[in-house]
Amino acid sequence: MPGVIIDPTARRAQAVAVVPTDAPRPQTLDGLRVGLLGNTKRNADVILDAVGDALAERFQIADLVRLTKTQFAMPLPDELVEELVRECDVVVIGVGDCGSCSASAVADGITMEIAGVPAAVICTEAFETTSRAMAGLKNAPAYPFLLTPHPIANLSRDQIAERAGVIADGVVSRLLTGGALAGAA
Repeated sequence: MPGVIIDPTARRAQAVAVVPTDAPRPQTLDGLRVGLLGNTKRNADVILDAVGDALAERFQIADLVRLTKTQFAMPLPDELVEELVRECDVVVIGVGDCGSCSASAVADGITMEIAGVPAAVICTEAFETTSRAMAGLKNAPAYPFLLTPHPIANLSRDQIAERAGVIADGVVSRLLTGGALAGAA
């Protein structure tokens, strides 16, 4: 079936379609608990830690909360969504560097926005089409995820630190100003 996209979040389907909107945005990251949600992909935690460090250099972050989604291509388990809502004020999700994990990361970001937690999702450029397709499936075709060059998995520590500095600017912008979810149809 060419052209068909399988939605890995299908078990979260709701009887009534939800039109996602951005969660309320903070004015600053000062004093906030920043979630770093890795997905077990190689270097995902390393780059998220580097992004967290870059944010902590710019803001007086209360805590960096490191959590892991163990099934990178599956939807966030309800327990993890609840933990993120309870433990984090904002969350950075990544890194989508394959088709299924990119689509899933975007779906997870939208889930967090619906749950009221601002999210910044990081995907690699090679999977922009997959990421956009998932956003469309989740009724948020303009969902503003962040793109970084592909790949992440084979970067050295120095390259990751450099990349994280660039990504951090987009993360700050996304977490503080939101994006194009409101009114998505």
